[in-house]
Amino acid sequence: MLEELSIRNYALIENISLSFGGGFNVFSGETGAGKSIIVGSLSFLMGAKAETDVIRSGTEEAAVSAVISVHPQNLDAREWLDSRDIQLEDGRIIVRRGIKNTGRGSIFVQNAPVTRGDLAELMALLFDLHGQHNHESLLRKENHRRHLDRFAGLEQEAAEFNRVFLELSEKKKALELSLSSQRDRDTRLELLNYAVEEITAAAPKKGESRELENEAQKLGDFEKLAAQVNAAAAALYDDEVSLLSQARRARGALDAALGIDGSLEPLNKRLGDLYFEAEDLAEEFRSYRESLSYDPARLQEIEERLNLLYRLRKKYAGLDRSGQDSEEGILAYKEQAEAEIAELSGIEENREKLKAEIAGLEKNIGVRALSLGAKRKEAARALGEGITGILGRLGMPNARFSPALRPKGQGALVLGPWGAEDVEFLISANAGEPLKDLSRIASGGELSRVMLAIKTALASADTQGNDVSPETLIFDEIDTGIGGEVALSVGEYLLKTGERKQIFCVTHLASIAVRAGSHYKVEKGIIPSRGGERTVTTVKVLGKHEKRQEIARMLAGDAGNAALAHADDLLAKYGRKA
Repeated sequence: MLEELSIRNYALIENISLSFGGGFNVFSGETGAGKSIIVGSLSFLMGAKAETDVIRSGTEEAAVSAVISVHPQNLDAREWLDSRDIQLEDGRIIVRRGIKNTGRGSIFVQNAPVTRGDLAELMALLFDLHGQHNHESLLRKENHRRHLDRFAGLEQEAAEFNRVFLELSEKKKALELSLSSQRDRDTRLELLNYAVEEITAAAPKKGESRELENEAQKLGDFEKLAAQVNAAAAALYDDEVSLLSQARRARGALDAALGIDGSLEPLNKRLGDLYFEAEDLAEEFRSYRESLSYDPARLQEIEERLNLLYRLRKKYAGLDRSGQDSEEGILAYKEQAEAEIAELSGIEENREKLKAEIAGLEKNIGVRALSLGAKRKEAARALGEGITGILGRLGMPNARFSPALRPKGQGALVLGPWGAEDVEFLISANAGEPLKDLSRIASGGELSRVMLAIKTALASADTQGNDVSPETLIFDEIDTGIGGEVALSVGEYLLKTGERKQIFCVTHLASIAVRAGSHYKVEKGIIPSRGGERTVTTVKVLGKHEKRQEIARMLAGDAGNAALAHADDLLAKYGRKA
């Protein structure tokens, strides 16, 4: 639900901030006041393509932002956010979009930057904007089956069908693999067995290359290493003035001094510790020095082993994330190869079992498809009649609405992921005209009324109140070419739909506006500026008295006594009761 909307430097709007509640909200105003700008800014926020001409002249950037609450049962929107690690805050998101006069734009959901395509995808789960052939989720044919199933209460049954269909598809793929040519399987087995034997014979160990490379480096630089070790040994214990001889001499002197001054005991102890540590270090260093030997045969052996490991890595592994070859990759390949060998070797045994399982699933899914198709056919008839009846009361008496169910195949039963038929919503808006798809309705007003009728029918069928995607409906041009009783009916249906949805309607008809719970008036005026005067569009929330004045203006063009009396009659009869 749209809770807050801020528009800055968009067309004639300088700065507007609005707060909204649920239910039925109306925008009205004189022709040219800027109602279309409000709709345009919403369309911009929903991901519509934008040019720099929407930026208010004299400014550098247009920006629109919104605070939107996401219903807990709007699982599609919540999954979209979760998949991108975007967190709700108190069940809300903040969406911001801007465009600079350089043509560069920015879009953020919370603080995460997103693309315009991503924005449109998310907002389509939250909003439907009707009247300009954009953001109408009901126009997308891929959604028609889902809407019909929701109307009929078949969502769970359709989901179970889909589960069986996917299981059947996986088993058929497995059978196809088992039926591949024996020659291909033998060739693959031969390659896999050779790889396993080669790796087993080489017996690589994790981290082996690194250890061998360290040893090879030591052997390759043996002369330099030996020279440095000898120099260290001389300083430690070989020379007359070595560390060990000096420590011994210092210890003897301090022992003698201790007989004269007992306070030297702590220093004597520390010197003793130093001497013993030097002795221990010298012993270990002697062992290391004696272990040094140059073995050209060992160096050659290491190089041959490294070459073997390199060939195996190049053949069976690759590079790990650090960019270094690893024995882990070789061993992982061996493990995968052994698993595939077991799978290929067991194909013959599994083939008959797979055939039996597939036959059982095909029988199961065939029964499910026929049952689902029959229920959809009955639901399509009921939905078609219901929406046709609503359209008649919305000023389209000759309209016919029909959800068409088309078999996926001719003759034999052909199944798809969701059944044996495709569902498409068709309509004939005028008498004698054939049924056509919804997107071919030319009139924006007719399209909005069709959408209102469909949404009303779907919402009335949803006894659990789960029809929450999208949560907000925006109707523009819905009152084009209507008046009288039809306008009253449109207002009634908007109010009824507003019991489950948040509704925004841009209208010039008082008989529609009078039913709204919240009324916003769009006005255009002139304000002083540095360069003279500027035209600005503003939006005002109307109180009870102001709404009465606006209803009168919408009825007669002014707020005269006769118009006010008529407005009072409408408000008394159809207005929201306090």
